[in-house]
Amino acid sequence: MKYLIVLAAATALAGCSKPAEQEPAAQAPEPAATQPAQVMAADGQPAPGTYRVTTEGGDVFTEELKPDGTYIQTDADGTVVETGRWVQKSPQDYCWTVDEQYREEGDMGAEKCNTEVVGADGVWTSTNADGETATVERM
Repeated sequence: MKYLIVLAAATALAGCSKPAEQEPAAQAPEPAATQPAQVMAADGQPAPGTYRVTTEGGDVFTEELKPDGTYIQTDADGTVVETGRWVQKSPQDYCWTVDEQYREEGDMGAEKCNTEVVGADGVWTSTNADGETATVERM
């Protein structure tokens, strides 16, 4: 009986004591920041790079699309003829905004977009809003 009284007293005391401090639950690690998926150019490769563009009229220029979203366009002699910002919205939608010093009179700096496709013949064409087409070659 003494044993039962001691057991009852111990149980009562245990019920009155503070619960043991628990360690904070381990927090789930935060997901790593992910970069948005890079949109590919019409040829299925990343858009940044250097391209040779030939207009319907036969003019040839080189355009370098930089990973930071800027571009430089040079003529056949290597003279810079235009700079600006570019964005590849989808493989078929290439858009650009010309820097102010290279804008033609009346150009307010609005973004312009071309529709780009690689045909069954493997030729990459880029067509502007006026329907003018140029051939694009990755260099």
